[in-house]
Amino acid sequence: QDLSLPNGTPVDTSSPASSSSLLNRLQLDDDLDVETRDLFVTVDDPKKHVCTMETYITYRVTTKTTRAEFDLPEYSVRRRYQDFDWLRNKLEESQPTHLIPPLPEKFVVKGVVDRFSEEFVETRRKALDKFLKRITDHPVLSFNEHFSIFLTAKDLNAYKKQGMALLSKMGESVKYVTGGYKLRSRPLEFAAIGDYLDTFSLKLGTIDRIAQRIIKEQLEYLVELREYGPVYSTWGGLEVELSEPLEGVSACIGNCCTALEELSEDMTEDFLPVLREYILYAESMKNVLKKRDQVQAEYEAKLEAVALKREDRPKVPTDVEKCQDRVECFNADLKADMERWQNNKRQDFRQLLMGMADKNIQYYEKVCVA
Repeated sequence: QDLSLPNGTPVDTSSPASSSSLLNRLQLDDDLDVETRDLFVTVDDPKKHVCTMETYITYRVTTKTTRAEFDLPEYSVRRRYQDFDWLRNKLEESQPTHLIPPLPEKFVVKGVVDRFSEEFVETRRKALDKFLKRITDHPVLSFNEHFSIFLTAKDLNAYKKQGMALLSKMGESVKYVTGGYKLRSRPLEFAAIGDYLDTFSLKLGTIDRIAQRIIKEQLEYLVELREYGPVYSTWGGLEVELSEPLEGVSACIGNCCTALEELSEDMTEDFLPVLREYILYAESMKNVLKKRDQVQAEYEAKLEAVALKREDRPKVPTDVEKCQDRVECFNADLKADMERWQNNKRQDFRQLLMGMADKNIQYYEKVCVA
C-alpha cells in the first residue's frame, strides 16, 4: 500500500528519480585523450625493508599533475600496502555513494606463495598501480582530500592517527542505520544490478578455479617434461647410430618446456590477477548497493513515521526531504559508477581474452616448430 502524508499527498517510495544536475555532474567520459588529463600516478620501485619487529615492502608512488590544488607539479613518496588500505578505507568513509576500486588481497596462503618473492611483489605492484590509476581516472574520487594527502604527504602516519576517532563515530552511525527499518523492496533497476553481480561473481569464480587447476596441471606436466628430455640425450650418448634423432627429440622436448613455462607464467601473472580483481570489484559494488538500500530503508522509515502522525502538516518535514536527496544522490552515483565499471570491464576483458588467445597461438606455433 502506498504511503501518503497527513495532508493527503501521495508519496512514491520506489526509487526517487535522479536529478539531471547530479547526472550531469557525474557524466563519465571514457574517451578522454591523454592530452586532456591533468593527473598521472605510477607505482614502481618496490623495496624490501627488514626491521626488528617486521619485514615489509614499500613502493614508490610518483605523481605528476597540473591541477591548481597541488602545490607542486610532481611528487614522489614511498608507501606500503597498509597505506593503500588506509586510502581505500578513507574513500569508502568519505564517498559512500561511490564504487571504490578493490585492492589485491593482503594475505596469501602460507607455504604456497612467498610474499617477498620477486614474482609476487611485481604482481602486487601492478595491482596497486592499477588501483591508483582507477581512482585517478574517476571524476569524483580523484579530487578527494584523502587521495591528495596519500599522494603528497611525506609522513602519512600523522594523518592516520587523526582519523581514528572519526572512524569510530562513523561506525556507530552505520550500526544505527542498519539496525532499524528494513527495506520493503529494492527498485527493479537495482535488483537487476544485484542479480547480475551475483551471477557474474559465480561465473568468474568458476573460471578462476578452473584456470588455477589448469596452471597446476601445466606445472606438474612441466616437471615431468624436464625429466623426460635429458633421458634422450643420455640415450644418444650410448648409441652413436641414434644420437642425432635422439638429440633432436631431446631438443624438441626442451623447446616444449620453454613454451609451456612461458604460457603458465602468462596465465599466472596476467590472466588470474584480472579475474581476481573483478571478483573483488563485484563484491565492492554489492557493498555500495547495500548502502544504497540502507539509505532508502531509512527514507521509507521516516515516511512511515510521518504518515502515522495525525497532525496536519503543509509540507514534507525537512529531515525527510534530506533523506530523499540522499537516496537520489546514491541512485545517480551508483548508476554512473556502474556504467563506468561496465565500460572498463568490457575493455579489460577484451584485452585479456585476446591477449590469452595470442599467447596460446604462440605456444602451439613454438611447439609445432619444435
